[in-house]
Amino acid sequence: MSGEFGGPELAPTLSEWLKARQETERHLAGATPPIDAQWAQRLADLLATERSWQEQYTDLVALGSRGGRFPRSNR
Repeated sequence: MSGEFGGPELAPTLSEWLKARQETERHLAGATPPIDAQWAQRLADLLATERSWQEQYTDLVALGSRGGRFPRSNR
């Protein structure tokens, strides 16, 4: 979706969400037991960042939905 209609743009938020997911994946790929507290804290921070970007993206997508809410998952 572009800003041609004066609304928010989805592409930058989607890009940041995907970047956060890739960073989390790289962090997980480097895990070797035993996992220390610093590694666990970094993972917690990465997951919080990923969740935040996902929520922002979902909220932007929902703006175009009926009632302004993203539909509930069937899962």
